Amino acid sequence: MSDWIPVAAMLVVAAAIPVSFVVLSRFLRPSVPEKQKSITYESGEQPTGDTRLRFNIQYYMLALMFLIFDVEVVLILPWAVIFAERPETLLPAFVFIFILFVGVGWAWRNGAMEWLKPRTVASTTPASTPGGEN
Repeated sequence: MSDWIPVAAMLVVAAAIPVSFVVLSRFLRPSVPEKQKSITYESGEQPTGDTRLRFNIQYYMLALMFLIFDVEVVLILPWAVIFAERPETLLPAFVFIFILFVGVGWAWRNGAMEWLKPRTVASTTPASTPGGEN
């Protein structure tokens, strides 16, 4: 017998269970077609305006930066505990932290850390009016 037969059986069972649940729920669920179910919001609220809003990419960039550095802080804390027992982990920790600082510097320089990008204001010099001052 091959050693891969149990693995193949497990993959078949792992694929069959979700598929069978989806098919079974399709047959067992109640089907009551109503006009309310086909509108955008089932709560009865009438949508105003376009439902596709454009969000500023800076929100996503800031959230991504937070997640990246939050995970890295979680990785640094166990290093601090291990460093007490094994001092040879100091060099890889410093390399890791150096790479973090390079990443923060790059993101800061490119404006990824700003909440909103500042707008450039054109020079607004008042135009002279004919016939004197305003």
